[in-house]
Amino acid sequence: MAGRSSEVPSRPVCQFRVGFGFDVHRLVADRALWMGGIQIPYEKGLLGHSDADVLIHAICDALLGAANMRDIGYHFPDTAAETDGIDSKIILRKTVELIATKGYRLGNIDATICAEQPKMNPHIPAMQQCLADVIGCFPDQISIKATTTERLGFTGRQEGISAYATVLIYLV
Repeated sequence: MAGRSSEVPSRPVCQFRVGFGFDVHRLVADRALWMGGIQIPYEKGLLGHSDADVLIHAICDALLGAANMRDIGYHFPDTAAETDGIDSKIILRKTVELIATKGYRLGNIDATICAEQPKMNPHIPAMQQCLADVIGCFPDQISIKATTTERLGFTGRQEGISAYATVLIYLV
């Protein structure tokens, strides 16, 4: 096309980018339940290579996707000894550092946790504060909602918990 340069820009043209993340883990006995970086009292926890915090994992995937940096499994594989039992807050901190290498910072997070039990709503302010402390942002930049699946599917049968996250990042 006339007037267009064939040079590839050294920085992304787009100042804002959006990413989407999803994660799911099975509920099992004899595991702690970690959600949004905090431990929630419950008789079951989520099974995974790490602490299985589905909310943080969905947020990390959304951040990495927005920055076009693949996914959480690429950077923190579940086959690596160094990620066995890892606190997901460490993964989140490293993910924020990774997107910063491309010049990005978090604008905001909008996330939803899908769980029949335990009830998540009483824990949302603590999750927001914990995540904000890890990311280095204000709690107001992190929206967390909780819903059930009306007893439908694996979540409804209380076999697992899932989380969805959408993020906005911006070029510094």
